[in-house]
Amino acid sequence: MAALADRFRSLTGSEPEGFWFAPGRVNLIGEHTDYNDGFVLPFALERKAVLAAGRRHDDQLVIASLELNEDVTIALKDLAPGVGGWDAYLAGVVWALREAGHAVGGATLVLSSDVPLGAGLSSSAAIECATVAALVDLYGLTIEKMDRARVAQVAENAYVGAPTGLLDQAASTLCEADAGLFLDCRTLDTEQVPLPMAAQALEILVLDTKTPHSHVDGEYGTRRRTCEEAAEILGVDALRDVTDLDAALAQLDDDTMRRRVRHVVTENARVLDALALAREGDLEALAPLLDASHASMRDDYEITVPTVDLAVETAREAGALGARMTGGGFGGCIIALVRAGDADRIGQRIAEAFSEAGYGRPEWFAATPAPGAGQLR
Repeated sequence: MAALADRFRSLTGSEPEGFWFAPGRVNLIGEHTDYNDGFVLPFALERKAVLAAGRRHDDQLVIASLELNEDVTIALKDLAPGVGGWDAYLAGVVWALREAGHAVGGATLVLSSDVPLGAGLSSSAAIECATVAALVDLYGLTIEKMDRARVAQVAENAYVGAPTGLLDQAASTLCEADAGLFLDCRTLDTEQVPLPMAAQALEILVLDTKTPHSHVDGEYGTRRRTCEEAAEILGVDALRDVTDLDAALAQLDDDTMRRRVRHVVTENARVLDALALAREGDLEALAPLLDASHASMRDDYEITVPTVDLAVETAREAGALGARMTGGGFGGCIIALVRAGDADRIGQRIAEAFSEAGYGRPEWFAATPAPGAGQLR
């Protein structure tokens, strides 16, 4: 935090009022179900965005990034959706809070993050949720955790322009250590689900294929619109309400739409199955669900890419119990359920396979479920 404090002092001539953080996340299972009013089961990572922050009294927002070595100054009156680059993820939170009627004034926000960008680990949500946490404390706001996540989502949807669901922000805000967060994306009911990986001699390998992706591009939005159109044809509020998959598919003429619907409906079922297994404490039995989820994303939702598929296939060949892409797709990360101590060996084997295929070297680590956003003491 010393580097954050130094940069803050160089910008303001004073000490930060505090340090706040929010983590990236891995989605254990439940991909593209959130905006279909479905179910998800993410957990937070130890990798996080951290802010040194303090109030200003000149109606200015000063935002700096240690990694980019850049800073931006914006007048509060000039905050507007669609304006800004990397700083929009922080400025958008200020805008969203003010739009919601909260008395938030100027601030200096100095950012550092070790959540990989474009890897599907919710680097943007980590930044947004850390900003929410800082501003809530700095300005003495009373906002429940789920409502904080929704503010961060508004920032991403309306200000940045990425049509994501609530999964990322909810995970970054509400997760607890050594647990997954089961979230019903319609009711917003949550359950902290114990994930005692170490006690069962298991670990989660998270491997970044280094194939960047972006939720602001057209493919994510296209998938979402197709789901909304299918729900309208089927006469349901959202695909979460489809109870007879075969009957639903028979009502759809377009093969692409049928495959999108099949993914969402079966993925929701897999999340509920995973929840039941986690409640029973049988984490090894999650492996076939991870495999089935990846096949569905590859074949029905068509959001995987060759690097991701190779990583998943190689992980299984190298001894992973189960593996899948995690995140919105078109690049990013995979996760694999592996025996304790195997993560690095399997990561090395994937790196070898990438080299043989002419791909760049991936990065990987073993993940431990971590707590959600808060203040660093």
